[in-house]
Amino acid sequence: MAKDLTESSHDRQNILNNRYALQQAEQHLGLGGVMFEGESVFTKAQVMAMYDVADRTIERYLVSHREELKNNGYQLLRGNKLRKFKELVYGADIDDGTKTSVLGVFSFRAVLNIGMLLTESEPARLLRSRLLDIVLDVMAERAGGHTRFINQRDENYLVSALQEENYRRQFTDALDNYVEGNHWKYARFTNLIYQSIFHENATEYKKVLNLAAKANIRETLYAEVLNLIASYESGIAHELEQASTIQGRKLTQKEAENLFASFEKHPLFKPLILDVRTKMASRDLCFRDALHEKLEAYIQSVPEADFERFLGEKSRSLEEQLSDPETLAVLKRLKDR
Repeated sequence: MAKDLTESSHDRQNILNNRYALQQAEQHLGLGGVMFEGESVFTKAQVMAMYDVADRTIERYLVSHREELKNNGYQLLRGNKLRKFKELVYGADIDDGTKTSVLGVFSFRAVLNIGMLLTESEPARLLRSRLLDIVLDVMAERAGGHTRFINQRDENYLVSALQEENYRRQFTDALDNYVEGNHWKYARFTNLIYQSIFHENATEYKKVLNLAAKANIRETLYAEVLNLIASYESGIAHELEQASTIQGRKLTQKEAENLFASFEKHPLFKPLILDVRTKMASRDLCFRDALHEKLEAYIQSVPEADFERFLGEKSRSLEEQLSDPETLAVLKRLKDR
């Protein structure tokens, strides 16, 4: 879907939190800057020239988006730091670095940040377009060509998937043993779990991610989502067994649904559901360009740690993980429990 970086703070931050995209951007955009304390920094005069805007325009954004720009590297130099900066740039083409006791400078991130905000600058518009292309290229390259199964690059995915499979068997066995009805009850109660956690049934979820009708959606779920589904499955299996034992018979589907409605309201799940909804909605929009409309209120920017988790050096394709003897040993221990 088209991204309007001038309007969406989480889309801007998703780019700025992706160090792999920033590395490529710094290499290919060639914006220049002055190397100061280990990073490229830019004065306001340089930023004005870069984006062909007036001083008052930059100042307006510094007021309206002060915290965002500050968090992404805009800073005021004073005292000893300013003195060192003046010594470094003395004689360079930087007029506002030599005649003031306080100087605002932009890090490379902050320069990109204000470029994603400026609506009145053609150079900024072109930069936004190039940035989005760079992000797409980096994401595809580091994710192995497609992000549909980017969840599987997490080193925690395989363990969570295997554990959930074990709890899934407990859940289906409980439905067999303690609830009346035909095989449709499995899909019915599975959808109740999905709807409770992320407000979508299986069909709706597949549509959002553009999955085939027969696709196994668990193969696309993040480890945290699988862990919460496993908790539901284990807990519901226990509750069904207890209720059936008390009644001395199998439960009707209506009784089982009432039991589930009571179970999902347990306060234990509130913080877990909030965390899972936030991660799922935010990651899917960032990594898969997939919007869960029913979870739109939970969307946040994806933290830097998640880019490391799914794109970093520790992230590996499922095939690579399954070829690792240590990973296979862990999975075997879990399976043998």
